[in-house]
Amino acid sequence: MSIKSKVIAASATLALVGGVSMVGTLSASAATPSCGHRCIDLFSRAFGTHRNPAFVLDVWRQGKNVGQPVILYRTSNSDPAEDFTISAQGTVHDFYVAGLVTAALNLHYSNFEAYEIEYSPLGVASGLCVGVGSTPGDGTPVALEQCGVSSKTLWIADSYDTIAGGYVPLINGADTNFSHPYVLNYPGNGAYPTDVPRPQLDTWTLSKYSNGTVFDNQLWGADFGVLR
Repeated sequence: MSIKSKVIAASATLALVGGVSMVGTLSASAATPSCGHRCIDLFSRAFGTHRNPAFVLDVWRQGKNVGQPVILYRTSNSDPAEDFTISAQGTVHDFYVAGLVTAALNLHYSNFEAYEIEYSPLGVASGLCVGVGSTPGDGTPVALEQCGVSSKTLWIADSYDTIAGGYVPLINGADTNFSHPYVLNYPGNGAYPTDVPRPQLDTWTLSKYSNGTVFDNQLWGADFGVLR
């Protein structure tokens, strides 16, 4: 049974994370007109702000295949590869009750929001979500995977490490390292989104500066809307 069948998916409402909203509604965001305000734009704090996200989540070459790399690319309202929707939503405990995440994950993150992020080019659901094809670790590639099959396509908003502006790390739902969780990561080796070959997102151990702040390339924000 799929996640959508086991958990009643909430509509794409604002999710309060750590007392601030992870998701906002702005005119300056990326989605094709066909997807519009149903689409969510996910972006890295390393490459812009809510008011000016320079690069957003993108599927390499607009492919609709399991294993298709997920990257960041220039914000645009004419690129269907940047169309994503939240296809399932609830707390980690909801998914635990549904038998989709482990008791250990529930113990550590029970009240945190968990999401599937579905690739929806031109507003049409593909059945493919942002995820990993194996248990996450350092350098595990992030790609399109079948939605609703396992916790590998779940992403948990880490309320412990939310910072001002609503940026949060996103812990993969198949994580097994609870002292140092594996989170959505933009490669921190000097890669830039326009490099060739395109840098593929991966998972990596949650990393912090000496003051306890999470690295910018592991902090994510989101908006709904269309560029105008």
